[in-house]
Amino acid sequence: MRFKYAFVVVVAAGVIVFALQNSAPTSIRFLLWTLGAVSLASVILLSVACGIVLVGVPLWVERWRLRARLRGLEARLAAAESRLAAAETAREPRAEGGTPS
Repeated sequence: MRFKYAFVVVVAAGVIVFALQNSAPTSIRFLLWTLGAVSLASVILLSVACGIVLVGVPLWVERWRLRARLRGLEARLAAAESRLAAAETAREPRAEGGTPS
């Protein structure tokens, strides 16, 4: 798990360094919308943030759904195990003292 965090830190540091070294002003055009003299660093960092949100939110929702399913399955397993234990206890022969042979 620490390797994952270290990898994320290295990649994030690389993106930040890349963005800060490319800080020249640029103009942004999208369809009919134009924004002039925006720092390229802010465009890069905003793009990375949007990418994180676009990828992270669906992954978070899926993880939340899977955890909810896991909790439900664990509850079903616990109930089945308790029913099995009760059935095994009911089937065990009861020890009666002094049975003739």
